[in-house]
Amino acid sequence: MPLTAYSGPIIDSHLHLFDPRRPEGIPWPEPGNRLYAAHLPTDYWALAAPHNVVGAIAVEASPWRDDNRWLLDILRSEPRMLGFVGNLDPLHSSFAVDLDALVNEPLFLGLRYGNLWDRDLLQDQARPGFIDGLRQLAASGRGLDSANPNPRLIKGLLQLSDRLPELRIIIDHLPNAQVPSGEEAAYHADLLRLAERPNLFAKLAEIPQLGPQGLITDTAFYNDRLAVLWEAFGEDRCFFGSDWPNSDHLADFATTLGLVKRCVAGKPEAVQAKFFLHNAVRIYTPNHGAP
Repeated sequence: MPLTAYSGPIIDSHLHLFDPRRPEGIPWPEPGNRLYAAHLPTDYWALAAPHNVVGAIAVEASPWRDDNRWLLDILRSEPRMLGFVGNLDPLHSSFAVDLDALVNEPLFLGLRYGNLWDRDLLQDQARPGFIDGLRQLAASGRGLDSANPNPRLIKGLLQLSDRLPELRIIIDHLPNAQVPSGEEAAYHADLLRLAERPNLFAKLAEIPQLGPQGLITDTAFYNDRLAVLWEAFGEDRCFFGSDWPNSDHLADFATTLGLVKRCVAGKPEAVQAKFFLHNAVRIYTPNHGAP
């Protein structure tokens, strides 16, 4: 039976927007990086709309408090942008005030915290105020995205989930992870433990990988690691993100999307529709899973 790649509407749950032309500049990407140029909704939709992408979610790529407001203002002018995952530090003295200022914004979908910007989720959650801040986030009905997967981050997410089981947690950038040699078994065991928890979700936003000859286009290379995630999290908790424009380091948008479609083409059409469209809406809807 031939494989049928998904051709329906798509929601891209992971892209970044920034503009280095701002007077204050941007913290990432830095000058010299090939991405150091304006990447705004008009740039994204020129690439994505021809591929039946009908909605997208931006993930803040800056730790600056004021950039949450900048991103929100950018999204207001483009109705296909469904919302954003912001960036606030629960250890900052202004966290409660800043979160309160966002919770009434329908475009605000959650926060991202991980081992970026000199942060350490495993260590930081032991510091006074951190858990209280994320408890406030959970009470707002929003979730927490993580960044970026490695053994220490996964251990941090396990511990956080133990302490705040009501918090919806989205593991970004699976299946790609930086796992040192010798730690693979423990990493996968912890990942499977996370998958046992119904409030944990897998955003498959880094499927494509480079090999010695460039982008690996043979879907057989990806089958095993994707099968582990599908089996662990199930068809209702895995969903698609492009990681544009960071994905341009690997391939252009069309090539990235085409590869991901081929990787899931063996799934029933209804399952592919969940992955590319329905799950993102359900998972990011505020108060999802709340009593």
